[in-house]
Amino acid sequence: MTAKLIDGKEIAKAIRKEIAEEVEMLSQKDIVPGLAVVLVGDNQASRTYVSNKQKACRELGMHSVLIELPESVSHQQLVEKINELNTDAAIHGILVQLPLPRHIDEKEIIESISPEKDVDGFHPINVGRMMTGQDAFLPCTPYGILEMLKFIGYSLEGKHAVVVGRSNIVGKPVGQLLLNENATVTYCHSRTDNLAEHAKKADVLIVAVGKRDTIGREHVKDGAVVIDVGMNRNDEGKLCGDVSFEEVRESASYITPVPGGVGPMTITMLMKNTVKSAKKAHNNELETLNSK
Repeated sequence: MTAKLIDGKEIAKAIRKEIAEEVEMLSQKDIVPGLAVVLVGDNQASRTYVSNKQKACRELGMHSVLIELPESVSHQQLVEKINELNTDAAIHGILVQLPLPRHIDEKEIIESISPEKDVDGFHPINVGRMMTGQDAFLPCTPYGILEMLKFIGYSLEGKHAVVVGRSNIVGKPVGQLLLNENATVTYCHSRTDNLAEHAKKADVLIVAVGKRDTIGREHVKDGAVVIDVGMNRNDEGKLCGDVSFEEVRESASYITPVPGGVGPMTITMLMKNTVKSAKKAHNNELETLNSK
């Protein structure tokens, strides 16, 4: 058996086509979804991510604002800037690019973003809504993983999903989303004994630990679906995931490549969340226009 590739680029392209159509429909009603990205300091990786988000906004016809602040900005000054964006009617989504300088409390910054504009899905209110199965802005990478599984027609109901990783950004929320889809979920992490024993029980194995070659052939049962969220570099400096791709693809039924797997989905779901926020913000006028 050689695994079929889950092509994140193609799936993202299909979803972005739908988003572009929604943005066009909204623009005809004088509603332009707007995303504000706040960048603190001059971290080059963060700057690249921000640039990609702005590019996606432009390509989809959305309004994009970049707010650049020096690394020396105070915690209070950053909160004040976020409060301005919270009350800006032209902005439907607010994203503060992480990581932040050490003197700024990331937790408090995330909590200062209005839950109705928290298109990253990190605010405790949105996390709580997700946990209880309510309508919420879902964290973008886990949301993208769910969409990838739906795209290949994979039903999670009754399946055993194993999540390797427990971060607040990917590991914990993706497990909850799988649980919401009626999967049975096991969490593993860096202190799990006998990782292979647990991982090999998975129908769906999601790996998000940030360490290459964490998962090899011995961790994967025949026919499993393997989603690799990792982003590392090998000895030759090339991008690779947390999964030993060449080993695992011989036993899995589906597998995501790195790059070109989960990565393209994250920004795409951010765009989807921003459009959703715009529609919710203008819900009353949309209902009025639709009733005419």
